[in-house]
Order: sequence, then structure tokens, then C-alpha cells
Amino acid sequence: MITSIFSKSKPINFVIIALYIILLFVITNYTFLFSDLNSSLTAFFKLGITLFLVFLLDFIVAKNNLTQGNSYAIMTFGLLFGMLPQTMTNLDLLLSNLFVLLALRRLISLHSKLSVKKKLFDAAFWIAVAALFYFWAILFFALVIVALIYHSQNDFKNVIIPFVGIATVFVLLLVYNIVIYDEFIRSSDFIRYASLDFTAYNSKESILKFTVLFSSFIWTLIYYFRTLPDKNKKLKPSYFIIAYASIIAVLVAIVAPLKDGSEYLFLFMPFSIIMAKYIEIITERWFKEVFVALLILTPIISLLL
Repeated sequence: MITSIFSKSKPINFVIIALYIILLFVITNYTFLFSDLNSSLTAFFKLGITLFLVFLLDFIVAKNNLTQGNSYAIMTFGLLFGMLPQTMTNLDLLLSNLFVLLALRRLISLHSKLSVKKKLFDAAFWIAVAALFYFWAILFFALVIVALIYHSQNDFKNVIIPFVGIATVFVLLLVYNIVIYDEFIRSSDFIRYASLDFTAYNSKESILKFTVLFSSFIWTLIYYFRTLPDKNKKLKPSYFIIAYASIIAVLVAIVAPLKDGSEYLFLFMPFSIIMAKYIEIITERWFKEVFVALLILTPIISLLL
């Protein structure tokens, strides 16, 4: 039933997901929404970013014809927020993820062969900005290299341009530090802490959520790679970029210094598209509903543990 509702791309589907996320956000950030003015403004800013992420995902999918005219991607995106609502509480992560999505938007659209140099510059620029808010987002720069291999490996100018984009952000950071703090580099500019301590996941709630999340992710990713050879030749590099983005997102979560679930926010966008493509190829309706039901029931069951 749920997959039937989102089987067509309609404005009402976006409204449903937006209302669902607003409800989740109010529950998750209740104490911040109704405390002092600064906390309330920050909370509403987080909500605005979260809703914009949904809009941006829907725009990327529709603009690049990544799905067959359905809303499965934003449906999965919203359900992932329900599974890990703490992803809506970390402002730095939300901002970093926003800039990573802006970079992915430019890389995915390279299939059009229009403004290639500008898109490569923009992608590297946004990833560098994302790293200012969450250092390990810099790992997504590997996607720019992948894009170069697919689209511009024989053009030396295109190879140089992404590094110019990163250098531009670095220069802007230097200028900002000189003007505001009267120093070139501050120790807080690049917080490079990493952790491989996963004891924070050692609870029934976390084990259930991550078991469902990774089981679904690995299952759908395998099918996603199996169907890639049959994809439109023009769009195939974009689909590979999405797959690699999901793998990098997992690596970012693995090295994340804080393990509270919010570190998986980077996985939401690529996983949502991968899940959408999987739901499209399933012919048995009941099997589609099972996958969606898992994402819906898991956070509910985890509350009872």
C-alpha cells in the first residue's frame, strides 16, 4: 500500500514526507524548540536544512532521471530519518551533508556534457566547504576523481580544476581567519579526530537498527551493481558515482569520532536512490512492502526494547 502511494512522483508525496519529518523533528528536538530564543532559532534552522535536503534529493533525482518517475527516493530518505532521528540534531553534520549533496548534484549532472569544467570546480569547492564543518567529508573528494576518470581523464585542464576549487576554499578560509581572528590558521579549522571505538553501538536498540540498515543496504547494493551493466550508457557513470558515494559514506561513519548514529547521515542520499532503484525492479508487491515495513517498524520496535 505504501509503495503504491509513492509509485508516482506527485507534490502530495513531498508534503507527506515533509510533515513526517517535521513531526520527527519536533519529537527529537522538543527541548530545544521551546527553550531560549537562540536554541529555538537554531532548532528551526536545523529543521529548514533537513527539509531542504529532501527537496534537493527530489530535485537531483527528477532532474537527472535517476528513477522511473516515482517518489521512492524521498520516501526512503524520510524513513531513514525516522530510523536515526539523531541525524537531525547535529548542525555541523547537517550543513556538511548539504554541501556534499550540492557537490553530488554537480557530479551526477556531468552526463549532460555541459559546463564540465564549472561542474568539476563546483563539486570540489562544495566538498571542501563540507570538510570545514565535518572534516571527514573530505573523503568524498574521491568521487571527483571517479568523475574525472569517467568524463575527463584526457583533458589536463579538467584534472587541475578540482584542485583549484579546493585551493579557493583554503584561500577564503585564510582571508576569513585574518580578518576575524588576525591569524592564518586556527587549530579549530580542521578537527581531524577519528575513532574506531564502536562500544556506543552496544545496545539492543542500536544493534537492531544497524542490523536492519546494513542488511537492507548490502542487499540492495548488490542488486544495484548487478543491474548497472543494463543502465543507459549515458547515465551509467552517474549511477556508479551514487554507488561509490554510499561506500564512502560508510567509511566516514566508521572513522567518525562521535558514534551516536548521526554519522550515517551521509549515507541517506545514495542509499535512498539505491533503494528506489531496487523497489522499481521488484515485481512482487508484497516484497516491496516488506522492505518499507522494515524501515517503519524498526524504530518503533527499538523503543520497546
